[in-house]
Amino acid sequence: MYNSRIAGLGYYVPENVVTNDDLSKIMDTSDEWIQERTGIQERRHVKKTNGDTTTSMGVKAARIAIERAGIDKDEIDFIIFATLSPDYYFPGPGVLVQRDLGIKTVGALDVRNQCSGFVYAISVADNFVKTGMYKNILVIGSEVHSRGLDMTTRGRGVSVIFGDGAGAAVVSREEDTKRGILSTHLHSEGQHAEELSVIAPGMGKRWVTDILEDGDPEDTSYYPYMNGQFVFKNAVVRFSEVIMEGLKTNGLTPADIDMLIPHQANLRISQFVQKKFGLSDDQVFNNIMKYGNTTAASIPIALTEAWEAGKIKKGDIVVLAAFGSGFTWGSAIIKW
Repeated sequence: MYNSRIAGLGYYVPENVVTNDDLSKIMDTSDEWIQERTGIQERRHVKKTNGDTTTSMGVKAARIAIERAGIDKDEIDFIIFATLSPDYYFPGPGVLVQRDLGIKTVGALDVRNQCSGFVYAISVADNFVKTGMYKNILVIGSEVHSRGLDMTTRGRGVSVIFGDGAGAAVVSREEDTKRGILSTHLHSEGQHAEELSVIAPGMGKRWVTDILEDGDPEDTSYYPYMNGQFVFKNAVVRFSEVIMEGLKTNGLTPADIDMLIPHQANLRISQFVQKKFGLSDDQVFNNIMKYGNTTAASIPIALTEAWEAGKIKKGDIVVLAAFGSGFTWGSAIIKW
């Protein structure tokens, strides 16, 4: 049985900054209203003219992660791509990354676990490496939300939250059994699936042909829906549970946490969890203020920024935790 560790990290965000004041010009909202409810001050949106897509941003983040891992791209054995906003309905972006990076014909897997996607993808990579199946796995989380949001007053409850961006990690074999990804923990509760969802286009309730034939401008089934208060209440409970699950599995306590990287869903959720576990500001990394909620990309972007800032050092206990649509949630406990 091998061990695995995160050997390289990278991220990419579009240059186009969209502030709360920018949004107040196109919908009935304000900087105060958004910050009070989410903690977000600005986010990044792709522009039609710069060519950024979910895949291309993932590729840019991946190139940085591969270089920092100190390996050649042809040493990548497998690709895992987490997103809810793929370039195409199918095929998924994993194979597009393989093509665009010019990597040999390795396997490519797409993960559809939304806000929990990166933690799920890290768990898959960890177990593939630990069993000896692969040595170096490229894990990407990337999202382009801005092209699918209702950027009007009608959709402000959701649209002000989300941003675009990508993060990547190389998960590699580690000979030191006391270092690396110690454990991962995954859960779901599908009875609440519709509380945070995009129903159409899909092959279930709302078909593409229905939308085209109806031509109804008031049809919101293809825009994100979120029962905000319900999601918030569930998130704070599940975040706490899955973090404690990971700590107990490894004989750790909240006092052992050197850095918590929560999914950047809402600053208020992060602050609630921080207070519950008695962590200082230096023990929790948040960047939702700058980027909004980038779903599957939020943890790798935050993890990379925290590492670049020197906030994560060798030997540190790092905890990743996420909750989102599905409902799905998960955690990863890492000794850096």
